Order: sequence, then C-alpha cells, then structure tokens
Amino acid sequence: MTSQLHPLEINPQTGEPFLRLAAPHQNIIITPPRQGDQSVTIQHMNDPAIYRWLENPPIPYLPEHADSWIQSVKKESDVTLEYLRKSAEEFPDGPLQFVDTCPVRHIREVKEDGTDVLLGDASFRRSPFDEVLDEVERKQMQEDNAKKQAGDPTIVYAIGDWLAESHHGRGIMTAAIGLLMTAWGIPRMGVRHVVAHTFAGNIGSNRVFEKNGFVNRGLFDNGKIARGERKLRTLLEWKHEQ
Repeated sequence: MTSQLHPLEINPQTGEPFLRLAAPHQNIIITPPRQGDQSVTIQHMNDPAIYRWLENPPIPYLPEHADSWIQSVKKESDVTLEYLRKSAEEFPDGPLQFVDTCPVRHIREVKEDGTDVLLGDASFRRSPFDEVLDEVERKQMQEDNAKKQAGDPTIVYAIGDWLAESHHGRGIMTAAIGLLMTAWGIPRMGVRHVVAHTFAGNIGSNRVFEKNGFVNRGLFDNGKIARGERKLRTLLEWKHEQ
C-alpha cells in the first residue's frame, strides 16, 4: 500500500508524523502543531527579537491569542492528515495525492531524554500578493489564486516563519525551509512558485531564503502598517527550474 503520508516519518510511541532535519541538525524535527504549544508560543511572541519582524501577532500576546492560533493551525493540520489517511484507503496503490498545505510546521528540538521543545514555525499559504501595489489588482489576483485546485503548478504560495532567538544563526531555519520545500512543497503540493515578504532590515531572514534559491527582488511599500508603524518590505521569489 502506498503511504499518502510519504515522506513523513511516524513516531512509533505517539503516532505523530514528522520530518527530521539532516545532520548536523538531526535533533531538530518538524511536527504538526500540538494542543499544549500555547505557553511556549506566548513566550516567543512576546519577545521583541521575534515580534519586531512579524506582521500580525498582537502585543502583548495573551493566552487567548495563543489558544485561538493553536486551535486554528492544529485544525488545518488535522484536516490535511485526515484527508491523506482517507486517500490511502481510496488509492492504496497510489498515486500520491496533492494537498494545499504541509501538515507539519512546528520546529522542535529533541533533547537527550527524548522530550522536545518548540523552537519555531514555518508554513505555506496561498500568496497575499502584498507586493502588488494596486489594491483592486491585488484582490483579483488573490481571488484567482484561491480558486485553483491543489497541485496546480500556477498557484503562487508564500512562506512565513519565525525561530526562537536562542537558536538564531545556526542554520536551522535555512535547513527547515529547504526540507519543507524539497520534501513536501514540491512533490506533495506541486509547488512551483513561492514568495516571501520580510520587513526591511531583516537581513537574517533574507539570507535564509536566498540560501534556498530565492531571489531578492528589492523593497516595496504598499502602505502596510504594523503596530502603528509604516513598514517597507522585501520581496523574495523562488521559481522551480523547468
């Protein structure tokens, strides 16, 4: 029987699917969001070293914000995993079915005793086309992109991510983005075009994407306000080589 979860590994104790980073980061895994991730999420979302580069989290980031967020992303992951499990029954001999998202996104460090700690998050979504300055044109592009079926090679995706400050500069996010792209995005989502939008000055994040083949297209200003401040952003773009 073809595993529709391929290439995810399965934790034999918990049954949880995951991806494992290659050496020297083999102690880093990417799993679905879990009920219980709220406390660590609150800690990191209230860290200025993280939230200064993020657009949406409210500050202060409260327990109700974490509850709502974890519930939302866990549901998305659960729905995708359930679809894949049902697909395994419907298509026991394949082919692998395309999905619209990656069911694993939470980046964790596995300790020597087998426990793990949440370090960050990296995920795909349909692109918001923030770099398109005309509001009417941007909305139309969003609607057209949203109508496309999973696996359509013309879909434009966007990647968002954050990582605990304690683990910056180690190459972890570079490896995680690369793994999510090559192991899941390209083969399981049919990803062929991805963008990332970073705040101006976020050199570390830009380098993460550039090391994964993204091209820096420069700064743009669409009037975005984040926590009361107008923000310039950088567009980074990746296209699959034909």
